[in-house]
Amino acid sequence: MVQASQGYEKTARPRDGQQESGPPAVANASTAVADTPQGDTGGSPPRTAAGHVTSAIPRSPGAVSGAGQAVAPKKREAFFDNAKYLAIVLVAVAHSWEPIMDGSRATKALYMVVYTFHMPAFIVISGYFSRSFAAKPHQMRRLVTGVAVPYIVFETAYSLLKWVGEKPHELSISLQDPWFLTWFLIALFVWRLTTPLWQAIRHPLPVALVVAALASFCPSIGNDLDLQRVLQFLPYFVLGLCLKPEHFQLVRRREVRLLSVPMFLFALAFSYWIAPSFASGWLFHNASAQQLDHAWWTGPLMELGLFCCSLLMTACFLAWVPGRSMWFTVLGAGTICGYLLHGFVIKTAGFAGVFDDHPWLSAPAGEAVVSVTAAVVVTALCTPPVRRAFRWATEPEMAWAFRGSK
Repeated sequence: MVQASQGYEKTARPRDGQQESGPPAVANASTAVADTPQGDTGGSPPRTAAGHVTSAIPRSPGAVSGAGQAVAPKKREAFFDNAKYLAIVLVAVAHSWEPIMDGSRATKALYMVVYTFHMPAFIVISGYFSRSFAAKPHQMRRLVTGVAVPYIVFETAYSLLKWVGEKPHELSISLQDPWFLTWFLIALFVWRLTTPLWQAIRHPLPVALVVAALASFCPSIGNDLDLQRVLQFLPYFVLGLCLKPEHFQLVRRREVRLLSVPMFLFALAFSYWIAPSFASGWLFHNASAQQLDHAWWTGPLMELGLFCCSLLMTACFLAWVPGRSMWFTVLGAGTICGYLLHGFVIKTAGFAGVFDDHPWLSAPAGEAVVSVTAAVVVTALCTPPVRRAFRWATEPEMAWAFRGSK
């Protein structure tokens, strides 16, 4: 995009015939992103045959807690898996619009609306998943294997793709300068490391907003580790840390769902109105106001305004996320693969000239074809077979690198 009773740590990889281990550290983009369960129970929860973990520990005659005693399996909430899957689909579709939306006011308006909430929703869920992070040894191990190592692997892979696809061919691999979508992994790494700090201070969200506002008019921050994005998206992660299960129940109420419809329509109409003059760079949160050719004081104003808009649109999005198990619920655990792999498809198509050689893709029918194709591709990349195939890169065991590992 997260059950309060789940543990943060990773389970051991199952043997043949056993069920799959716990979810990865990011998920999805995705997050990418936010597949790490919440809570610190000291052990990984068992899974059902469908791969879900139960959200509560129901008491039954055969389920009693205590050392050596059986505990009823936990169940993973379908709502969060649904939210993460739908968010990663929107991420992929929005990325597919970038090469074809020039000259289309309607497509840019849709692009602006989607960009207002798809990554904020993903990051809020990531923060919610990280509430139990206390920098314990097993949590640090999971942070390295589930976030840092995938960042190194995929940043290198994307740099090689860029080297092959761009002309002139110049190989440049720099782990300090994330390219395309790998910024989220390094950002998640930094945010998780600072989680104990945000949980220790009295008013974490206002402080995070001040940090983001300061970053918005400091062009000297530079591109190292994409710190502008790390700092400007920080409030969404901190907000996730502050949320409780009842907050998600609140936005899923029927009246909120009904109010979200006119809100989305208004957002689309407003975006269509300002599309010709609006700089999309504001939505990326990767540059200061001066770098976007605006006065320094517009940075904090836009940062606060976009935070309010993104928070409202994220609530509208979550209001329509199904709370029950759907056909795509199981894909919510594989959004890390969908997030990291769909970029190869889009960038390869761009380097191959697919969008330039077929102008009809910029027409309404072509945009529809591109959107559906992107949604289908990212859905396929979230499936369990793909997740297993890329586990070596997204969820490596690395037992050899840590003390006490078996």
